[in-house]
Amino acid sequence: MIVDSHEHIMLPTEKQIQMMDKAGVDKTVLFCSAPHPEKAATLDEMEAEMNSLYKLLAGANSKEANIVRQRRNIAELVTIIKNYPDRFYGFGSVPLGMSLKETEEWIYNHIIANSLQGIGEFTPGNEQQILQLDAIFEAMRGTKVYPVWVHTFNPVTMDGIKLLMGLCEKYPEIPVVFGHLGGTNWIEVIKFARTHKNIYLDLSAAFASIATKMALIELPERCLYTSDAPYGEPYLYRELIEFSSPSKATANMVLGDNIMKLLNI
Repeated sequence: MIVDSHEHIMLPTEKQIQMMDKAGVDKTVLFCSAPHPEKAATLDEMEAEMNSLYKLLAGANSKEANIVRQRRNIAELVTIIKNYPDRFYGFGSVPLGMSLKETEEWIYNHIIANSLQGIGEFTPGNEQQILQLDAIFEAMRGTKVYPVWVHTFNPVTMDGIKLLMGLCEKYPEIPVVFGHLGGTNWIEVIKFARTHKNIYLDLSAAFASIATKMALIELPERCLYTSDAPYGEPYLYRELIEFSSPSKATANMVLGDNIMKLLNI
């Protein structure tokens, strides 16, 4: 089975499924979305969509506003999964900055109650937000352990990635997906993953094809096929993995087997 391990909600859903079919993707792990760049027909329209994301990353919204937004986003995600259960799994977002008790309640009410398979995406806009992930990890010790997906490309710096690495060492029982392979810091991320078995490597938006190739050579059992659609094309990322994989067995692991094992599906 071919599983795209990371796509965002695209509207209409039928268009997203058509994209999946074109790429030969059987199922997709679906994430919430703030902007909808798939709606943009021009660069100006794209900029307008992305500005809403940049404001969120900069912390422009209050904690209360983020809670309302993420509650709404999860409801949208769950509705899509219920309408197309044969095509989608789901990861649900968790607001940063809540207390430990609030975070545990959120995981119970929005992740566990909705039968979602993971937590994320987290896109830390600064190092303080990375440190706030500590409450997320600690809350899972009192609820249920899920894979956590964290964006590690720009605006996350190497200093931020090091903070995340520290949390991964503090919570070795929690699987953490390093989104986009650490961007320009891909060598450091691969080296860290080699010695920490709870680290998984998301291959979408990799800094260069050589980064993807090295990840496939070094850690085929913990690399995940992802497109980050609508920001990436599922077909092209599948082609990259099949072209770069040292063997057919590696390609099969990355294109579906690894994520199915990680999510116990």
